[in-house]
Amino acid sequence: MLQTTFTLIENIQLTPSVHELKLRGDCSAITAPGQFVQVSVPGKFLRRPFSVCDVTDDVLTLCVRVSGEGTDLLCALPVGTELDLLTGLGNGFDLSDVSPMPLLVGGGSGVGALYSLAKALMQRGRLVHAALCFRTAEDSYYVNQFKALGAEVTVFTEDGSMGEEGSALYALMLPHWDVFACGPLGMLQALDDACERPLQISLEARMGCGFGACMGCTVETEEGPKRVCKDGPVFKGQTIVWPEEDE
Repeated sequence: MLQTTFTLIENIQLTPSVHELKLRGDCSAITAPGQFVQVSVPGKFLRRPFSVCDVTDDVLTLCVRVSGEGTDLLCALPVGTELDLLTGLGNGFDLSDVSPMPLLVGGGSGVGALYSLAKALMQRGRLVHAALCFRTAEDSYYVNQFKALGAEVTVFTEDGSMGEEGSALYALMLPHWDVFACGPLGMLQALDDACERPLQISLEARMGCGFGACMGCTVETEEGPKRVCKDGPVFKGQTIVWPEEDE
């Protein structure tokens, strides 16, 4: 973990609710796709966690979805703003034994979180298929960026306004071996229940400290309580004890 100052060098609105933020600073602690950072938002006490979208030399890219007052303030910041970050947090995806044809399933804000993973897998010679899932065409982003990496891309929208009509579960019908996923909890639970291949899931959670001290992001697993920030955010499939739906 490294605490350091980053400077906001780009703030681009990709959709009505998603901004791409590029920050320049010391990225040396970010060593694996799937890790996250904690950003101190001016005027807010608690830091906000964001998955790393990309790292190139000293430039960190985050895809931030506006979901409350804190993210709204962050996405409104002008270029040149200095921000205090904790970097190199969490355990990333396990790339030690990845099949030749992995499937990446991203939903909502989870799409950006899988970009660095796709990049790393392509560099290892894998044939990446990215299934990018959105509610509508208006919500879509980073489709061209995944294509530019050389990944095969299939877009799913709930209303059929772009790509294939359907949910993230439809992605499992695409040719694949093992699966990597990030997105809303409901999507991840559905994939975990249905997937019969090796699966790695990156969880998104509210966090206090971001490094395991406060226990505020604890989830139940088959091995007992685990902290998303310290033990995750990436977990193997079939290990999360998902909350039961209300009857």
